[in-house]
Amino acid sequence: MPPRPIALAALSAEAWDLVFDDARRARLHTLAADPVHTTTLRDPALDERLARVEVLVTGWGAPTLDAPLLSRLPRLQAVFHAAGSVRGLVSDAFWERGILLTSAAEANAAPVAEYTLAMILLSGKRALLPLRSDDAQHDLRVGPRSGGRIGNLDRTIGIVGFSRIGRRVVELLHPFPGLRVLVADPFADPVAVAAAGARLVPLDALLPAVDVLSLHAPALPSTWRMIGGPQLAALRDGATVLNTARGALLDHDALRAECASGRLDAILDVTDPEPLPPDDPLLHLPNVAVTPHLAGSLGTEAHRLADAALDELAAWTEGRPPRHPVRRGDLAHSA
Repeated sequence: MPPRPIALAALSAEAWDLVFDDARRARLHTLAADPVHTTTLRDPALDERLARVEVLVTGWGAPTLDAPLLSRLPRLQAVFHAAGSVRGLVSDAFWERGILLTSAAEANAAPVAEYTLAMILLSGKRALLPLRSDDAQHDLRVGPRSGGRIGNLDRTIGIVGFSRIGRRVVELLHPFPGLRVLVADPFADPVAVAAAGARLVPLDALLPAVDVLSLHAPALPSTWRMIGGPQLAALRDGATVLNTARGALLDHDALRAECASGRLDAILDVTDPEPLPPDDPLLHLPNVAVTPHLAGSLGTEAHRLADAALDELAAWTEGRPPRHPVRRGDLAHSA
């Protein structure tokens, strides 16, 4: 058995209780020497322990590892993040130290992709609209707005962003032969997209061809409001806009206008702002469904995040390479 490193778990009390159940906490104790959970690393009472810590297991609520904090962690060699994005965790000082960092973003991608698949299929049947309608028995199978495009046969799904989640969505759609899948992502490899079961096209070619536009791009300065008025106008009548990525990708004013006219439907798990104010029209339009950022890991799904971090810790102690390392350059194109 390799020696167990001195470890500290740094995440909020809510995240600790959600992500690490008794079995995962027991496993942490088998992998690390007397690991302790803390909700803050700023407490001076931790100085003696921080001076010996070699490994951090972090998650939601973890502090930014900036220069002052890192100066109290002189022996820190690795950080295993039991959550997705690491943007709020790292700093220039962190990267300069050359500390290993891994993320559980791949594990968190699974429930988001599953939610997306479910919403794509439900949108094809327009199943969400009767749930929002005053007349739950309203027949959506006929009428000028249907345009014959109700159902999950001969439909085209547009995936914007061949990210961890976008790729998983493409793969989950593969068993449905009635669905064609297009991907728009300037950084994606056409061979990888084809292998997953889709075709890579420019965004302006994707928009008028799809029945569902599903957003999976990271929130970056270059992607802010990437789907605005002109992009929404390019969508065919009756198309559904589905956003499980970040609200900032989508111009909500333009979306309100399109949905209020009845031309487009929308399913939003993320919004801008989040949450929306109670009087926002998007919360009251019958052709818009808003869910409270629940596509990501919830309940038992959150245990995947602990498993991912603990697997990386086990690999590190045994001298094996990490499965999901995060490097500084990755943040230019990822969340």
